[in-house]
Amino acid sequence: MTKIGLDRRLARIEGQVRGLRRMVEEDTYCNDILNQLNAVRSALDQVGAELVARHVQTCILGHDTSTAHSHAKAMTTDELVEELRETLSRLMR
Repeated sequence: MTKIGLDRRLARIEGQVRGLRRMVEEDTYCNDILNQLNAVRSALDQVGAELVARHVQTCILGHDTSTAHSHAKAMTTDELVEELRETLSRLMR
């Protein structure tokens, strides 16, 4: 997914959060708010998964390719595994 695609997803999530605020303000039924909250959480998780995939592609594996991010550097196998472990840990916090 491109930066534009990620930005569109985040804009959609931003709209969902505004909707959540409005629901709270209007004293909407709690279970309806919780359903919407879960939808926002799921959407954020999808963005996070996409970012992890991009990081693996461009920073971890892509260090010597045309898709390499400017921060990518050559790493040993152990360093690659540690970078992946750290990335997944950040996603799961």
